Amino acid sequence: MRVPFRALPRPGAGGHHEVLFVLAECLPFAIALAVLTIEFTPAHVLYTGPLLVATPALAAVAMGPKGTLAAVALAVAVSITTATYNGAWGSQQVYTNFLALFLVSLASLATSSTVRKRREDELEQVRRIAVAAQEAVLRPVPVRLGPLRMAGMYLAAETGAQIGGDLYEAVETRYGVRVIVGDVRGKGLPAVRAAAAVLGAFREAAHYEDELVGVINRCEAALLRDAAVPGVIDPDVLAEGFVTALVAQVPEGAVVEVVNRGHPPPLLLRDGTVRALMPARPLPPLGLAEFVTGPPGTPDRHSFVPGDRLLLYTDGVIEARDGGGEFFALPEAMEAVEAAPEAQEFLNELHRGLLRHTRHGLADDAAMFLVDR
Repeated sequence: MRVPFRALPRPGAGGHHEVLFVLAECLPFAIALAVLTIEFTPAHVLYTGPLLVATPALAAVAMGPKGTLAAVALAVAVSITTATYNGAWGSQQVYTNFLALFLVSLASLATSSTVRKRREDELEQVRRIAVAAQEAVLRPVPVRLGPLRMAGMYLAAETGAQIGGDLYEAVETRYGVRVIVGDVRGKGLPAVRAAAAVLGAFREAAHYEDELVGVINRCEAALLRDAAVPGVIDPDVLAEGFVTALVAQVPEGAVVEVVNRGHPPPLLLRDGTVRALMPARPLPPLGLAEFVTGPPGTPDRHSFVPGDRLLLYTDGVIEARDGGGEFFALPEAMEAVEAAPEAQEFLNELHRGLLRHTRHGLADDAAMFLVDR
């Protein structure tokens, strides 16, 4: 499943660009107010006609057709009011001002509509490119692989985004179904590049590496290799050594094997009770292989029988807070929606609970991947 796009931000949104955009929207109405002030005070000796004529043109730059039309209506109303107050009806100057205002208003409305259409076309193109990029990095989750049913969900915290540093994938191999979930500690395009490097290595290694440890080691090697190439992955992404990842394998037996590299532990739902599958030996995230001591080790093995549900997730889920600063209680939420028969429905219920908890205000990207036995 893919979470639908949120509304795309208007151009310039964010920081000082947002302030400038708001000022540009207010300028035509500020000019109209200034004209009224001049005309109803002793300063009315100043010639204000050109100022009012300019308001539709200024509105067309920052606002759409409706905003421009509102500026036109305001300019006409101010012109009529001031002409009546000053007893200027019948003078050539008044009719010249109205003719100029009429012509500029027509041009401004046409320009505003054209600019708006161009912006909408550009945003739609960006949307299509983003969808294509998402499909390349985060492919649609198969509904069923072997004896497993599964579903995935990605929630981007950034407005207008649909992809970030969280990642997941599942493939069916001769060793069983292999799954990866990870979280790049970074933002923006550098995090997306790091996620793509890890996913690309997993998709290849999952089919050829006999051992699950070898699969995740290949992912780490790809990440470090791409980070060493200038411009591929920003070194700041790995400055703190962070790409947490977890790979799991479901072979023929009633077990699940897990290798956890600094990632939140999977949660297993069985008979209405949730328990975390904690690693027997904590390991550092990808990118910090030099801190691994001792032999490579073996995967942790846990019972995984028919009817069990295994939830893999990123920390954006469990670190989501409500208005009072309380974290989202994921285990309790899983137990509350246990009765959901389908994997996707189960995730949808968790999604709704997460949005209710945060009041639709996620502070970080969040991903969930459910595996039903």
